Amino acid sequence: MSATVIALVLVSALLHAAWSASIKGSASPLAFNLLQTLVTVPFAALGLLAFDLGDVPPLAWACAAGTGVSHGLYLLWLSHALERADLTLAYPIVRSTPALLPLVAVPFLGEAPSPVGMLGIAVVVSGIWLVHGSGLRLHTLVSPALRYAWLTLLATVGYSLSDKAAMTTLDGVRWSGPLPTTLAWFCVLSLAGSAVFVPLALRQVPRAQIRSVLRTDLARASLAVLVSLIGYGLILEAFRRAPASYVVAVRQSSVLFAAWIGVAFLGERPDRGRLAGAGATVAGVGLIGFGG
Repeated sequence: MSATVIALVLVSALLHAAWSASIKGSASPLAFNLLQTLVTVPFAALGLLAFDLGDVPPLAWACAAGTGVSHGLYLLWLSHALERADLTLAYPIVRSTPALLPLVAVPFLGEAPSPVGMLGIAVVVSGIWLVHGSGLRLHTLVSPALRYAWLTLLATVGYSLSDKAAMTTLDGVRWSGPLPTTLAWFCVLSLAGSAVFVPLALRQVPRAQIRSVLRTDLARASLAVLVSLIGYGLILEAFRRAPASYVVAVRQSSVLFAAWIGVAFLGERPDRGRLAGAGATVAGVGLIGFGG
C-alpha cells in the first residue's frame, strides 16, 4: 500500500472511531442511527441527479444491492450491540474484520496477500484485541449481549467484499457526471442501505423516542452524517487503489483512536496490555505498508 492510501485509511479510521463514540453516547443508539439515516436520504437522493445512472455497469448494481443488505443489517446490529454491551467489549469484535476478510477475499476477489502482508494483518488483529481486550473472557464472548457484535462483524465482512468488488468494477469506467465516483457511489450505497435499515428500525423504535431524539440530537446526528460521508468516501477511494484485505486491516486502527478518545475525553487510563496492543497495531500497519 502506498503512503497516500494508508493516509486515506487512517483518516477514515479516526472518523469511524468518532462516529461510533457519538452513537454510543446517545440515549438510544438505534433511534440515533435512524435519525442519521433519515437525514442522509434526501441528500443522497439529490446526489443521484448529479450523475448518469447509465454509467454504472450491471455488476456494480449487483454489488450495491449486496452492500445495501449488509450495511442495513450492520446499522441495525451495531445499534443493538452498543445498546447491550460496553464499547470496550463490543468494539474489538466488530472491528475484527481483518481476521475473516482474507479468508473470503482470495476466492471471491482473487486477492493473494503477500506473506509480509498477511503477517501485518495478523499483528493488527492481535493489537486490536490487546487494546480493548483486557475485559474479554470466554463467558463474555459467548454471552447474549455480544451476539449482535458478532453479527455486526459478519455484516462488515459482507459489505467490505461488495464495496471492493464495486470499486474494482467502476475503476476505469467512463464517468460523465460532475460528482467524483466515490461520492456518487456513496449516494447509491446510502439509499440502498437505508431501504433495508429504515423499515427494520421503524418497527423497533417507538415514535415518542424518535421525536425525543429529533429534538435533542438532530445537530449531533447531522454532524455524524458528515463524518460518515467523509470517512466512507475515503474508504471507497482506498478500495479503488489497494487490496481489500490491506485496506480493512489498516482501517481497524480505529480501535487505537477509540482508545485515545477514552483517555483524552473519558478519563480512562490504559494498562500495559493496551499500550502493547497500540504498539502492535502500529507495527502491523507498517508491515502492511511495507509488504503490501
